[in-house]
Amino acid sequence: MFKKKDIFFRTLEEMADTLVVAVEYFGDNVSKLQDVSAFAKQMKLYETQCDKYTHTILTELNKTFITPIEREDIMALTKSLDDVLDGIEACASRFEMYQIKEHDEYISLFADNIVRCSHQIKKAIYLLTQKKLLAMREPNIAINELENQADDLLRVSITSLFSNVKDPIELIKRKEIYERLEQTTDYCEDVANTLESIIMRNS
Repeated sequence: MFKKKDIFFRTLEEMADTLVVAVEYFGDNVSKLQDVSAFAKQMKLYETQCDKYTHTILTELNKTFITPIEREDIMALTKSLDDVLDGIEACASRFEMYQIKEHDEYISLFADNIVRCSHQIKKAIYLLTQKKLLAMREPNIAINELENQADDLLRVSITSLFSNVKDPIELIKRKEIYERLEQTTDYCEDVANTLESIIMRNS
């Protein structure tokens, strides 16, 4: 079914690597923000790098007749990986726009969840490029479980927010960031769902 690892698989691996680096940077810095502008700028650089990988894949699809997996699967996987990076970068940009510098335990918990998701995504992508399709089910299941945990965390965090924060502006800012972080875990689950469809098509 597969030929030797090609530009598509190499670029997907690079996207997964960049995702892990970006999300770990987010997780490491979100609890100790001093310069929110520098934080947002660095996250934008990661997002721009991922856009370049997306462009590479689209360009190659336009000039390649035979692809290692279905063209629509490559497209869907590329888009879902890019969505995760876009999601976490959008969260980082809010810290700059809203000038949020105080530590927030719920944001840190969301960040930890997304870091773990990113590692499972990288594991699954590398299994794909190594042609170990059925083994991809394990990280896919882990991503689905993490997304469920993020759903629970969103309910808890918003309940706490409305119970403890009296400033309506601060409440609006925090609520949006919580929701964007949870949405990023939805994007991670989209990656897992795309990978699952690839397993079904090719097993």
